[in-house]
Amino acid sequence: MFKQNVGTIDRAIRIIVGLALIAGYFLNPDASLRWLYLIGIIPLATGILGTCGVYSLLGISTCPAKR
Repeated sequence: MFKQNVGTIDRAIRIIVGLALIAGYFLNPDASLRWLYLIGIIPLATGILGTCGVYSLLGISTCPAKR
């Protein structure tokens, strides 16, 4: 369906950052702009799916070249 353009290391970093931000949402209930932690859904989703819309627009790929 989607062409994968996110490599293994990039995916792992995105998943870790996404989970950390979402954890911050639950661990910091008194923060004034707490909802901003939910931005972590984006890197988490792109890491799980292996595709990034911004990378597609810019023609970037961190996946190893397929031969």
